[in-house]
Amino acid sequence: MAHLAPNKPSSGKESAGLRYPTNGKTIYHRPLNRSKTAELSQASFAYLFSEMVSYAQRKVTGIQDLEKRLNNQGHPIGLKLLDLLLIREPPRSQARPLNIITLLHFIKINLWQHLFGRQADRLEKSSDPEAQDEYMIIDNEPLVNAFISVPKEMSQLNCAAFVAGIIEGVCDGAAFPARVTAHTVGTKDEGEMWPGKTVFLVKFQPEVLEREALIGKA
Repeated sequence: MAHLAPNKPSSGKESAGLRYPTNGKTIYHRPLNRSKTAELSQASFAYLFSEMVSYAQRKVTGIQDLEKRLNNQGHPIGLKLLDLLLIREPPRSQARPLNIITLLHFIKINLWQHLFGRQADRLEKSSDPEAQDEYMIIDNEPLVNAFISVPKEMSQLNCAAFVAGIIEGVCDGAAFPARVTAHTVGTKDEGEMWPGKTVFLVKFQPEVLEREALIGKA
Protein backbone atom coordinates (compact mmCIF):
# COMPACT_ATOMS: atom_id res chain seq x y z
CA MET A 1 0.00 0.00 0.00
CA ALA A 2 1.31 3.42 -0.90
CA HIS A 3 1.92 5.86 1.93
CA LEU A 4 1.20 9.57 1.59
CA ALA A 5 4.09 11.74 2.66
CA PRO A 6 3.57 15.36 3.75
CA ASN A 7 4.70 18.03 1.34
CA LYS A 8 8.04 19.51 2.31
CA PRO A 9 8.58 23.26 2.21
CA SER A 10 10.18 24.45 -0.97
CA SER A 11 12.51 26.81 0.90
CA GLY A 12 13.97 27.23 4.34
CA LYS A 13 12.02 30.44 4.91
CA GLU A 14 8.64 28.65 4.94
CA SER A 15 7.45 26.61 7.89
CA ALA A 16 4.42 24.52 8.73
CA GLY A 17 1.54 26.06 10.67
CA LEU A 18 -0.03 29.49 10.70
CA ARG A 19 1.67 32.00 8.40
CA TYR A 20 1.50 35.74 9.05
CA PRO A 21 1.44 38.43 6.35
CA THR A 22 4.63 40.37 5.84
CA ASN A 23 3.06 43.48 7.39
CA GLY A 24 2.31 41.57 10.60
CA LYS A 25 -1.45 42.17 10.35
CA THR A 26 -3.86 39.25 10.76
CA ILE A 27 -7.62 39.03 10.24
CA TYR A 28 -8.06 40.10 13.86
CA HIS A 29 -6.56 43.50 13.04
CA ARG A 30 -9.17 44.24 10.42
CA PRO A 31 -12.10 46.43 11.53
CA LEU A 32 -15.58 44.94 11.22
CA ASN A 33 -16.69 47.99 9.25
CA ARG A 34 -15.22 49.05 5.92
CA SER A 35 -12.96 51.60 7.55
CA LYS A 36 -11.59 52.19 11.02
CA THR A 37 -13.53 55.44 11.30
CA ALA A 38 -16.87 53.93 10.27
CA GLU A 39 -19.47 53.65 13.03
CA LEU A 40 -22.48 51.45 13.50
CA SER A 41 -25.73 53.29 12.92
CA GLN A 42 -27.27 54.23 16.26
CA ALA A 43 -30.70 53.45 14.84
CA SER A 44 -29.55 49.92 13.97
CA PHE A 45 -28.01 49.45 17.39
CA ALA A 46 -31.12 50.82 19.15
CA TYR A 47 -33.37 48.40 17.25
CA LEU A 48 -31.11 45.40 17.86
CA PHE A 49 -30.66 46.13 21.56
CA SER A 50 -34.37 46.77 22.12
CA GLU A 51 -35.08 43.37 20.58
CA MET A 52 -32.51 41.80 22.92
CA VAL A 53 -34.22 43.40 25.92
CA SER A 54 -37.64 42.23 24.67
CA TYR A 55 -36.31 38.70 24.26
CA ALA A 56 -34.80 38.70 27.75
CA GLN A 57 -38.08 40.05 29.20
CA ARG A 58 -40.06 36.95 28.23
CA LYS A 59 -41.31 34.99 31.23
CA VAL A 60 -39.15 36.84 33.77
CA THR A 61 -40.13 36.80 37.44
CA GLY A 62 -38.94 40.32 38.22
CA ILE A 63 -36.44 43.07 37.57
CA GLN A 64 -33.53 41.12 39.06
CA ASP A 65 -34.31 38.18 36.81
CA LEU A 66 -34.39 40.45 33.74
CA GLU A 67 -31.07 42.08 34.64
CA LYS A 68 -29.55 38.64 35.20
CA ARG A 69 -30.61 37.58 31.70
CA LEU A 70 -29.12 40.73 30.19
CA ASN A 71 -25.93 40.04 32.14
CA ASN A 72 -25.82 36.50 30.76
CA GLN A 73 -26.19 37.85 27.22
CA GLY A 74 -23.16 40.10 27.66
CA HIS A 75 -20.86 37.63 29.44
CA PRO A 76 -19.75 35.53 26.42
CA ILE A 77 -19.12 38.75 24.45
CA GLY A 78 -16.69 39.88 27.15
CA LEU A 79 -14.82 36.58 27.03
CA LYS A 80 -14.24 36.94 23.28
CA LEU A 81 -13.51 40.68 23.36
CA LEU A 82 -10.64 40.16 25.81
CA ASP A 83 -8.71 38.02 23.32
CA LEU A 84 -9.62 40.25 20.38
CA LEU A 85 -8.49 43.46 22.08
CA LEU A 86 -5.25 41.91 23.33
CA ILE A 87 -4.27 40.57 19.91
CA ARG A 88 -4.87 44.02 18.41
CA GLU A 89 -2.38 45.52 20.84
CA PRO A 90 1.27 45.99 19.82
CA PRO A 91 3.33 42.83 20.51
CA ARG A 92 5.05 44.40 23.52
CA SER A 93 1.74 45.09 25.28
CA GLN A 94 -0.21 41.93 24.41
CA ALA A 95 0.32 40.39 27.85
CA ARG A 96 -2.80 39.77 29.90
CA PRO A 97 -3.35 42.03 32.94
CA LEU A 98 -1.52 40.70 35.99
CA ASN A 99 -3.18 42.77 38.72
CA ILE A 100 -6.54 44.33 39.48
CA ILE A 101 -5.62 47.93 38.65
CA THR A 102 -4.13 47.00 35.27
CA LEU A 103 -7.24 44.99 34.42
CA LEU A 104 -9.64 47.78 35.42
CA HIS A 105 -7.69 50.38 33.43
CA PHE A 106 -7.82 48.02 30.44
CA ILE A 107 -11.61 47.87 30.81
CA LYS A 108 -12.01 51.61 31.40
CA ILE A 109 -9.87 52.58 28.40
CA ASN A 110 -9.52 49.78 25.84
CA LEU A 111 -12.87 48.06 26.27
CA TRP A 112 -14.90 51.28 26.47
CA GLN A 113 -13.04 52.77 23.51
CA HIS A 114 -13.84 49.69 21.43
CA LEU A 115 -17.51 49.54 22.42
CA PHE A 116 -18.46 53.20 22.69
CA GLY A 117 -15.67 55.21 21.04
CA ARG A 118 -14.58 56.84 24.30
CA GLN A 119 -13.24 55.99 27.74
CA ALA A 120 -15.43 55.41 30.78
CA ASP A 121 -15.76 58.55 32.87
CA ARG A 122 -14.21 57.42 36.16
CA LEU A 123 -12.67 54.50 37.98
CA GLU A 124 -12.88 54.40 41.77
CA LYS A 125 -12.20 52.03 44.64
CA SER A 126 -14.71 51.58 47.42
CA SER A 127 -13.94 53.79 50.43
CA ASP A 128 -15.51 51.24 52.77
CA PRO A 129 -12.64 49.47 54.64
CA GLU A 130 -14.77 46.32 54.77
CA ALA A 131 -15.31 46.33 50.99
CA GLN A 132 -11.74 46.26 49.67
CA ASP A 133 -12.85 43.84 46.98
CA GLU A 134 -15.17 46.40 45.36
CA TYR A 135 -14.32 48.82 42.56
CA MET A 136 -16.56 51.14 40.54
CA ILE A 137 -16.47 52.00 36.85
CA ILE A 138 -18.66 55.05 36.22
CA ASP A 139 -20.34 55.98 32.94
CA ASN A 140 -22.26 59.28 32.99
CA GLU A 141 -24.26 58.48 29.84
CA PRO A 142 -24.49 54.75 29.07
CA LEU A 143 -25.28 54.32 25.39
CA VAL A 144 -27.36 51.20 26.01
CA ASN A 145 -29.83 53.22 28.10
CA ALA A 146 -30.19 56.07 25.61
CA PHE A 147 -32.97 54.45 23.58
CA ILE A 148 -34.76 52.42 26.27
CA SER A 149 -38.03 53.69 27.70
CA VAL A 150 -38.51 52.12 31.13
CA PRO A 151 -42.07 51.99 32.56
CA LYS A 152 -42.65 53.67 35.91
CA GLU A 153 -43.35 50.34 37.61
CA MET A 154 -39.88 49.13 36.49
CA SER A 155 -37.99 52.31 37.40
CA GLN A 156 -35.28 50.29 39.17
CA LEU A 157 -34.36 48.48 35.96
CA ASN A 158 -30.98 49.33 34.44
CA CYS A 159 -30.46 47.77 31.01
CA ALA A 160 -26.73 48.49 31.33
CA ALA A 161 -26.71 45.08 33.05
CA PHE A 162 -25.82 43.90 29.54
CA VAL A 163 -22.57 45.93 29.71
CA ALA A 164 -22.00 44.63 33.24
CA GLY A 165 -22.08 41.12 31.77
CA ILE A 166 -19.45 42.12 29.20
CA ILE A 167 -17.22 43.47 32.00
CA GLU A 168 -17.76 40.30 34.00
CA GLY A 169 -16.78 38.21 30.98
CA VAL A 170 -13.54 40.18 30.55
CA CYS A 171 -12.72 39.70 34.25
CA ASP A 172 -13.43 35.97 34.14
CA GLY A 173 -11.44 35.54 30.91
CA ALA A 174 -8.47 37.31 32.46
CA ALA A 175 -8.61 34.94 35.49
CA PHE A 176 -9.95 37.66 37.82
CA PRO A 177 -13.39 36.18 38.63
CA ALA A 178 -15.83 38.86 39.73
CA ARG A 179 -19.50 39.71 40.02
CA VAL A 180 -20.44 42.88 38.14
CA THR A 181 -23.74 44.71 38.55
CA ALA A 182 -25.11 47.98 37.09
CA HIS A 183 -26.66 50.60 39.37
CA THR A 184 -28.40 53.85 38.43
CA VAL A 185 -27.20 56.68 40.66
CA GLY A 186 -28.41 59.70 38.67
CA THR A 187 -31.90 61.11 39.11
CA LYS A 188 -34.15 63.12 36.84
CA ASP A 189 -34.51 65.94 39.36
CA GLU A 190 -34.20 69.42 37.96
CA GLY A 191 -30.58 70.53 37.84
CA GLU A 192 -29.10 67.03 37.76
CA MET A 193 -26.17 67.09 35.32
CA TRP A 194 -26.11 63.34 34.60
CA PRO A 195 -29.60 61.91 35.27
CA GLY A 196 -28.72 58.55 33.74
CA LYS A 197 -25.33 58.04 35.39
CA THR A 198 -24.57 54.38 35.99
CA VAL A 199 -22.06 52.76 38.34
CA PHE A 200 -20.74 49.33 37.40
CA LEU A 201 -19.88 47.70 40.71
CA VAL A 202 -17.09 45.15 40.30
CA LYS A 203 -16.81 42.78 43.27
CA PHE A 204 -13.88 40.38 42.98
CA GLN A 205 -13.83 36.90 44.43
CA PRO A 206 -11.76 36.30 47.62
CA GLU A 207 -9.10 34.29 45.78
CA VAL A 208 -8.33 37.31 43.59
CA LEU A 209 -7.50 39.45 46.64
CA GLU A 210 -5.45 36.63 48.16
CA ARG A 211 -3.38 36.40 44.97
CA GLU A 212 -3.05 40.18 44.85
CA ALA A 213 -1.67 40.17 48.41
CA LEU A 214 0.87 37.47 47.56
CA ILE A 215 2.04 39.42 44.50
CA GLY A 216 2.43 42.54 46.64
CA LYS A 217 4.61 40.68 49.14
CA ALA A 218 6.77 39.29 46.34
